[in-house]
Amino acid sequence: MKIKADFDLCESNGVCVGMAPDVFDLDDDDYLVILESDVPEDRREEMRQVVGSCPKSALSIED
Repeated sequence: MKIKADFDLCESNGVCVGMAPDVFDLDDDDYLVILESDVPEDRREEMRQVVGSCPKSALSIED
């Protein structure tokens, strides 16, 4: 399972960072960085919640 971001939509609100700081971060310029794009299958439900919480719908899960 991979996490993807549409950086044209992302406003770096940081909701995802707060929910999964081991997967997402903001760099020094406040741009989203995906630290772990390959997320273990046992975290699927957690990642669905993170993706669903993105205020700009910039995140997605790819199988």
